[in-house]
Amino acid sequence: MNLLKSWSQQYIEAGCDEVGRGCLCGPVVAAAVIIDEGFQENLINDSKKLNVKTRLQLDDYIRNNVVDYAIAEVAPDFIDEHNILNASIHAMHLALDQLKTRPEFILVDGNRFHSYQSIPHECVIKGDAKLLSIACASILAKNYRDRMMIALHKEFPDYGWATNMGYATKQHQEALNKYGPTVHHRRSFRLDY
Repeated sequence: MNLLKSWSQQYIEAGCDEVGRGCLCGPVVAAAVIIDEGFQENLINDSKKLNVKTRLQLDDYIRNNVVDYAIAEVAPDFIDEHNILNASIHAMHLALDQLKTRPEFILVDGNRFHSYQSIPHECVIKGDAKLLSIACASILAKNYRDRMMIALHKEFPDYGWATNMGYATKQHQEALNKYGPTVHHRRSFRLDY
């Protein structure tokens, strides 16, 4: 039996999550997902707890079985100008903007969010491991961003983005020391490794 649940069956709920906050480069990506009470998939969990193969299989399942979903990204220059927290929330707002179904309630992974179009919201710490809609958003956002970083790796292979996805691994830090930052790096982050 799946331990993840819906928050309530009284409202049209959108679960939101982001990925890439702690990366040194690339966009922050957010997804918003609306499920109905009949949605169920026992393997769905926080994307960080899933292997790549399972996560990719679930991506198709989620896209084909939820009521609605949307994915949005916010570029490094926006992150540098507005800080990563505001950029993450902005990405969630952009994802919510793209939904064809208007949510009546918004569930957000974490503890910070800015009100969106006067729709009530609830922040849920570790929500991606507790609530189905947030876990679905976590999976879609993670897969989308990973694909993007793998594609960028072809242009900048020295940084190891195909495996580190832009996080501060040893290889990424050594490449920064040797080659300096690329146009995809966040200049407001500590890049002097």
